[in-house]
Amino acid sequence: MGEHIQESIFNEQERKAFVQHLIDDIQALEQMIDQGMIEDDIVRIGAEQEMCLINPDYRPAPKSLDIIKTVDDPHFTTELASYNVEANLDPYTLEKDCFTSMENQLRELVEKVTKAASKHDTRILLTGILPTISKDELGMDYMTPIPRYYRINSILKTWRGDDFTVRIKGADELSLHHDSVLFEACNTSFQLHLQIPPQDFIKSYNWAQAISGPVLGVCCNSPLLLGKELWRETRIALFQQSLDTRIWTKALREEVARVGFGQRWQQKSVAETFKQDISTHRILLTKPIKKNALEQLQKGETPKLEALSLFNSTVYRWNRPCYGVGNGKPHLRIENRYIPAGPTVLDEMANFAFWVGLMAGRPKKYDDMPSLMDFRTAKLNFLRAATSGRHAMFSWMGKAMTAKKIVREELLPIAYKGLRKFNIDEKDILRLLGVIEERTKGGTGAEWQINNFRELRKQMKLDSAIVQLTRSMYKNQQTGKPVHQWRPIDKMSETKESFEWVSQIMSTKLMKLYEDDYANLALAIMQWNNIHHLPVENGRGELVGLLTWSHIEKFEQLDKKEARVSDIMVKDVISVKPKTKIEEAKEMMEKHKIGCLPICVDTHIVGIISKVDL
Repeated sequence: MGEHIQESIFNEQERKAFVQHLIDDIQALEQMIDQGMIEDDIVRIGAEQEMCLINPDYRPAPKSLDIIKTVDDPHFTTELASYNVEANLDPYTLEKDCFTSMENQLRELVEKVTKAASKHDTRILLTGILPTISKDELGMDYMTPIPRYYRINSILKTWRGDDFTVRIKGADELSLHHDSVLFEACNTSFQLHLQIPPQDFIKSYNWAQAISGPVLGVCCNSPLLLGKELWRETRIALFQQSLDTRIWTKALREEVARVGFGQRWQQKSVAETFKQDISTHRILLTKPIKKNALEQLQKGETPKLEALSLFNSTVYRWNRPCYGVGNGKPHLRIENRYIPAGPTVLDEMANFAFWVGLMAGRPKKYDDMPSLMDFRTAKLNFLRAATSGRHAMFSWMGKAMTAKKIVREELLPIAYKGLRKFNIDEKDILRLLGVIEERTKGGTGAEWQINNFRELRKQMKLDSAIVQLTRSMYKNQQTGKPVHQWRPIDKMSETKESFEWVSQIMSTKLMKLYEDDYANLALAIMQWNNIHHLPVENGRGELVGLLTWSHIEKFEQLDKKEARVSDIMVKDVISVKPKTKIEEAKEMMEKHKIGCLPICVDTHIVGIISKVDL
């Protein structure tokens, strides 16, 4: 989530000064590019690893501040949610054993934070979306208590003017309102950085956009959210919708989403890209800035372009252009933000080597992407990859091709050449790109999750299935084997899960009645489906009653054609919340001599438990 702003007061005076710094930063960047001041004689790689914190029950553990304090290492920082942490890796020159060096550091950092987490009864898991995240962990009490995060949430909510809405359709459908940006915290990624010479930036950036679809297709690892099977890489839809401030109106108008793929091919320089973003997105954060970039240039100093960097950190392109200063020298880089975390460190490093190899090995014929591919085609390929993963069908240079075919026949040969061009150790090239080759045949992390989730759901309730799935992901991760070698979950060998809350055992696929439904139809539905109790809602979706088999006798005394559900239902319904202890629910059912308990959030029913569930 970028830098922490300690001194900002976010007032109008600070904003006015920030705007001028932002304009000056763009002018300073253009001067540096024109004068050849941007570093162009070396290529470096870097990465950011986001991680999930889970408790012994494989559910989110909000312990990030405690763990970061224990680990006491500047490589680690917080994330938006208190059950995530991030490790920032050191940059490495793209040469020889750089991937082995980076992999070793990544493993050391994961091991270091694992040891620190164990002191807080917490474990580390690498995955695009943690399957066991529930609606409970998306409230403000799980936001890391840092001013920057609260500020982002407050401003985006104000701009939106309403709750945020998430609507994603896959095999299942998720549709709900939420009152904070914390839905974004469900996403955990492995962000890749590649330094690009300024004279090649636009060609490289457009190429990065063109290959995004096929690359994502073989890297998917985020198919589940809140127990729903959605896209193969659900992060793509979720991230855009969780930070979407566009206001729905009756007028037909176009607004650029703050999270997205972009609107067109880039044509001039990286400065033009930054100008586009400043022109189409409001300033979200400000901070006091002491040094003026243009004045620094006149003094022969290298400016950090602080205003531009802060603004850029709040515009979430999937391929994000970045400016930075390292060893006193300014540089440009592309940040690849669409790769999910996990399933293992080896899988992530294979993804990294594949992308870097593709970027480094770009054939000359792809220097002018606008003449070869319509931008909308590249954008559509990206969305197809997110929804269908390895099985997506793409349009590639005018031909219809599967993701697997593009990767094997078109892209892997380019990646091999690109890595060899920078004299990467041959054993690393074969080892890492070999993982990508095998994954195109054996399946992605998303496919492994979906296949096992479906099998588990045949035998157990939703909560048990996602816990079993997460447990198995954690165990497989410890082996270090790449995901295409993971075996199906052996249900018989898994330990029995302990249940505490009614939300863990409730039925969530509910048949419901409405109070104005005719009673004879309601009872027929109960008989046809062998259901002993049905919740009753009003027109606003609020729980207003309950109909059970015991009401048949009451129905017999009424006019069968005229009676409504509201005439025979129980109106004084006893209900509980999702975080009610199972033992407490059991006692309530025994005390009131009832066979079921609706589970409600406010006035809306989200599940039901019966004696059978208990």
